[in-house]
Amino acid sequence: MVSKENPNVDEKAHILSREKPDVQGDAHPKQLLRKIIEDGDHLRPLEHQHILSADQFSAQTLLQLFRLAAKYEANPDRFSTPLQGKILISAFYEPSTRTRLSFESAWHRLGGDIMSITDRSTTGIAKGESLSDVGEMFNNYADCVVLRDTREESLNEMRDSLRIPIINAGNGLDEHPTQAMADIYTIFKWRPELVEKNLPEDQRIKVGIIGVPDKMRTVRSLLKIFAIFSHAFSEVYLFNEEKDACDPEVLAGFREKGLNVIEGGTRFQEMVPELDVVYINAIAWTGDDFQTFGNNFVLTADTPFKDDAIVLHPLARGEELSHDLDQTRFNWYFSQARGAVFVRMALLTCLVHRKGRVLDVV
Repeated sequence: MVSKENPNVDEKAHILSREKPDVQGDAHPKQLLRKIIEDGDHLRPLEHQHILSADQFSAQTLLQLFRLAAKYEANPDRFSTPLQGKILISAFYEPSTRTRLSFESAWHRLGGDIMSITDRSTTGIAKGESLSDVGEMFNNYADCVVLRDTREESLNEMRDSLRIPIINAGNGLDEHPTQAMADIYTIFKWRPELVEKNLPEDQRIKVGIIGVPDKMRTVRSLLKIFAIFSHAFSEVYLFNEEKDACDPEVLAGFREKGLNVIEGGTRFQEMVPELDVVYINAIAWTGDDFQTFGNNFVLTADTPFKDDAIVLHPLARGEELSHDLDQTRFNWYFSQARGAVFVRMALLTCLVHRKGRVLDVV
């Protein structure tokens, strides 16, 4: 539509669109909220923990976190002051968009203040200061630390000197626990009945994960958190082109916890019509840079998904996830990114002893 006042201006180009490409994935969280009975006692252990790994939680603690996240998401304008007077140090020494901004958004939405570091060269570390000493200083400046680093060891080096909680936002090849929490929160919003412990066999879901567990922290953490809720899954297939993509002892450990993990190799196209959830990642940090894996695995609108299947991706994406999926019912990856904010809001609230301001039953 051309403007009458200025024929060279297309008025449509200036109209803000409220249409959401993640319509299918924009599930309202109230069904999940109703499914989990509030019990603040299961959140008490978080007041004395660092968040280092996806497998450090009990199922009940995670469910209560997800209930609080759903509470925030169901009424995001209601809770704007629980973290008022609290300060977060957001230390990201590796590139990040979603994780850093969602943590900072979560803290701001709850009324807290943030000090952000995005380059280690601007800190005393560039002068040779130890992470232990940096952690000692952080104790004096803030109430919580979120750390992302290219080195797996950094988390432990800083943790031992901290008297405030630290959250692992990705440490090299190791783990990314809050991403896995956001991933399974998305799955539980999609199918709230999956939180039930005694789930009938025919209601359990079949998941296909395209990724390399030994090189992708998102996949490793996802499998760990799946193992906590192993009752929800009939089979979890691992698809990749890599030899020895997952340590056999690690896979055996998942199976001992009841998670039926099956190495699917490159048989994805053969298996995809049976999968309820397809989780894909292609990017891994390999020490000095990022590397892409699985070039033969590409999801498009023509992929023969099961009619009610959903697609998840931790993002950022490359060619493995086609943009033509964005407008389809399979797209839950944008909802996945949105939900991460509310999961992190719930976690942060508990870590800094403010859950009493938002729970009805403490």
